[in-house]
Parts: sequence; structure tokens; C-alpha cells
Amino acid sequence: MSRSVISCTLVSLCLLVVNSLSAAKPVGKKYVYKKVDDRELALYVTSPKEKSDTPRPAIVFFHGGGWTGGSPGQFTEHSKYFATRGLVCVQVQYRLLDKKGKEPPVTCVQDAKSAMRWVRAHADELGIDPNRVAAGGGSAGGHLAAFVGMVEGHDAPDDDHSISPKANALLLFNPVFDNGPTGWGHQRVGERYREFSPFHNVSADDPPAIVFLGDMDNLIPVKTLEAFEEKMKADGVKCETMVFEGMGHGFFNYGKFDNEPYRKTVIACDKFLNELGWISGPPTLE
Repeated sequence: MSRSVISCTLVSLCLLVVNSLSAAKPVGKKYVYKKVDDRELALYVTSPKEKSDTPRPAIVFFHGGGWTGGSPGQFTEHSKYFATRGLVCVQVQYRLLDKKGKEPPVTCVQDAKSAMRWVRAHADELGIDPNRVAAGGGSAGGHLAAFVGMVEGHDAPDDDHSISPKANALLLFNPVFDNGPTGWGHQRVGERYREFSPFHNVSADDPPAIVFLGDMDNLIPVKTLEAFEEKMKADGVKCETMVFEGMGHGFFNYGKFDNEPYRKTVIACDKFLNELGWISGPPTLE
């Protein structure tokens, strides 16, 4: 089987995982964070019901879909839960690539950085602590979350570059963060992979991360996760990983496997954020 056929097959697998979630709707208040030509890009903010006199931490979620599909609703249940734990949660819409094209995900990463900047610029209005903004995402959305935490460059020209888009923590669900010659997405980025691949941009100033993967994932081998963890820790960066036996790509999504992986990954994220001092008390999800 040719490399191009394999690449197309893998993209199709990504889309199949996300298609089951396409009916999920994002929750929270809708804001337009960016206009591109005549198109408005939205994000959805879910805030805790209880009022707080102190700024809250936040999570900005990016959906998966191979950079060519998916919708913000993928992380609706995550947003609803973490709002009950005192976090402001944001679900982001971003521009998608042409399924038949070969262009690199420049617009995707630009929009991801624009969304992070918008959240920080509106921190007072949203009751957010701008120094505690995590990025979370699954698959290609995990790539975008890792990108805004780890990779410099590809800022949208019209952004306010005085505002940092850098995430302060990363919640990564089977992220396609290796775009190198043996990684996912290389057919789009080619020899420019170092511009896009978080795996190839690990440095000591990266934010702490927790990463989840199934050992039957067809897109991301466990050895890639192990190598990523080793590189992060070698640079002194906190990195926790969890590998789920018998699970494939997208195993973590709400509604799959009686929600057991969803609960386990959410509880692990809860404990991770507790370790960072962002939230307190035990997880409320059983």
C-alpha cells in the first residue's frame, strides 16, 4: 500500500472517530473571537454557577477531526464537568482544511493562537486568571493544544502580539503531536514539520502536561508517547502519561465504552489540575 493511500486511510479513521460526536452541541455563551473575510469564528464559554471574588483558572478546548472535520461540541461534557469544579471552560471553532488538499494547518494553528489571545484579553470580563489558562484537545485538537503550549510562530497577522497565546498547562487526549517523517500529518507539513510538530519543539519553558493514549491507537504508537515523556522530563517539565489497554483512537470521548475511559481520563485531569494548585478537593465524578 502506498504512503499516500495510508495517509488518506489514517485521516479517514480520525474523521470516523469524530463523526459520532458531530451531533453534540457546544455549551455556554457564544462569542465571536475573530473575523476572517466575511466569516465569523466563535467560541463558547461555560462558567461556574457560583460567583467568585478571585479570578478562576480556565481550559480552552480544541476539537479533533484531522484538521478537516469535527466541531466544538466534542468537549461539551468535559466543559460541563470542569465548570462544576470551578474552572471557566472554552470550546473553540476554528477553520478547517480541505479534505482533498495538501496544505499545512497554518489557518488551524493561527486560529488556535487567536482564541488563546482572545481569552486572555477578556480575562477580566470572564473572571479568568490569565496566568492559569490550560489548553486541551483530542487528536488534531490535541495537536493544536500542544502547539499553543510549545511551538513559536504562525501567529495570525492581525492578532495583538503583545498578548501571549501560550498555554499554562496541557490536557492532551491521543494528540497527533508528532508530525515528523514517521508521525501523523507529515503528508501535509513535509519538510516543514519542525514548524508544526510539538514533539520536535520540546523545551524547558513548556507547560506541564498530562497525555492519554490507547495502546491500540492506529495513529500514535505508544513509543511516541514514551519518547515525548522522556524528552519533557529531560528538560525538567512535568509530564504525566496514561496508556489504556486495548483502546484505539478516540477512546476517551464521552459516550464510548459506557463512559469508563471518559471518567478515568477526566478524573486524572482533575487530579493533575489539583496537583498544580488550580482546583482543590477530590474529583466529584465517580
